[in-house]
Amino acid sequence: EKDKNKTWMPKFLMVKEDKDHRKSSNDVGRSNIFKVRKSNAEKTKKMEKEEKIFRETFMYDKEINVINTATAECSVPSKRRVDLPVTAGEQLDVIDVTEGNAVICRNSEGRYGYVLVEHLNFR
Repeated sequence: EKDKNKTWMPKFLMVKEDKDHRKSSNDVGRSNIFKVRKSNAEKTKKMEKEEKIFRETFMYDKEINVINTATAECSVPSKRRVDLPVTAGEQLDVIDVTEGNAVICRNSEGRYGYVLVEHLNFR
């Protein structure tokens, strides 16, 4: 009699846990989708804001096209407002080339600025 209870108990617990587990992972999935959607909207808003700032600062009225991608060779803090601070290994979108030795880049956060060509790796 006692033995029967023993074998039956863990099985029952297992099934219950399984059900709860399934339910909670579903809920997590749902809230994650929502979170992603929300942060995407926020990211888009931020990107649009960054683009507006960029256009005003650089008096840039051309269409923004990614002409190349590059990797930052080293970390460079920005000295001026128009410079884009970069971190070594960071992937950047190259938006435009300038007369000098800098290119206009955009980072993953949507910030724009000048990056010197010698700090970039165009592989």
